[in-house]
Amino acid sequence: MFEYQSDILTLPVYGLKKAEKQAFLNQTLLDLSRYHYQHSAHYKRLIDCSGFEFEQKTAQDLIPLAARLFKDFELSSIESQNVFRQMRSSGTSGQASKIVLDANSAKRQSQILVKILQAWLGKQRRPMLLIDSASTIKIGGGMSARAAGLQGLSFFGRNHCYALDDNMQLDVEKVTEFAEQFKHEPVLIFGFTFIVWQQFIQALKAKNIQLSLDNAILIHGGGWKKMQEQAVSDELFREQIKMQLGNVSVHDYYGMVEQTGTIYMQCEHGYLHTPVWSDVLIRNPQDLTLVKQGDIGLIQVNSVLATSYPGHCILTEDLGRIVGEDDCQCGRLGKYFTVHGRVPKAQVRGCSDTFA
Repeated sequence: MFEYQSDILTLPVYGLKKAEKQAFLNQTLLDLSRYHYQHSAHYKRLIDCSGFEFEQKTAQDLIPLAARLFKDFELSSIESQNVFRQMRSSGTSGQASKIVLDANSAKRQSQILVKILQAWLGKQRRPMLLIDSASTIKIGGGMSARAAGLQGLSFFGRNHCYALDDNMQLDVEKVTEFAEQFKHEPVLIFGFTFIVWQQFIQALKAKNIQLSLDNAILIHGGGWKKMQEQAVSDELFREQIKMQLGNVSVHDYYGMVEQTGTIYMQCEHGYLHTPVWSDVLIRNPQDLTLVKQGDIGLIQVNSVLATSYPGHCILTEDLGRIVGEDDCQCGRLGKYFTVHGRVPKAQVRGCSDTFA
């Protein structure tokens, strides 16, 4: 079992400046790479084929694994009898990614997710409206990223109300009753972006229903591929939210099943923020060299949470750019960045392009 050199749960979510954070990431990610090299035959083979040497390297020197490798291989650093849970991605096409977790990894991911979200929501549970069907979390065959998201976020709510029925259609009676009951309280709303837009906001608009949820926070993520296909921008999405729900605080997030527990929340200035346990690098799609700050390239996500499988350095198929570090107007330390869609012709891998 991988042992951290210090208690990572005590670290401030957005409270370490660049030098201190980078020192922590360098040490931990290199330790993780050596650990996975010793415990994962697939990872060892990949590193050996690359000719990579661990000595005198930093975290940005580590070779990231392409996210699609998790579709083709079961990349594991634990024995089969220690598998506590298997996660799978929820893309609508292609083979699903398969992520294996032992009990310690699953617990750690949940603990870190709680700390990240508490930094945005506080510790008090809110009445919660989930923009999905209750049946989503009951589907067998390994927990999907969508189900994991619903289950993970539900811990931050109370008086849970699923806005959609088993056919993914708006349950008008349940939603209007919920909105009336909690219209004067701070409410938490959660859903995947395209489902929120198509099955909830557009359904409310079609039925000419406007809710009064001025004290609500909406957290949503993924699904922008389908939104872009319908020419729905972030600005239009937010505008329509406010028309149908009131003066709701809207926060996108970026995350993936390959690094469950690590999410990048969008601040009030529209930027995604890296928590202390993770980092984002941007690489040139042609030669994978690091680009300079402000340039668009492939997003690489690093996380210190992946111990049961070699998912600590992953090259995504998403394009993005780093806007800055330690100097966002929102006051949170760490890198902040934006996402600019999927690489053209890249295989669909998204966690929440899941409802056709």
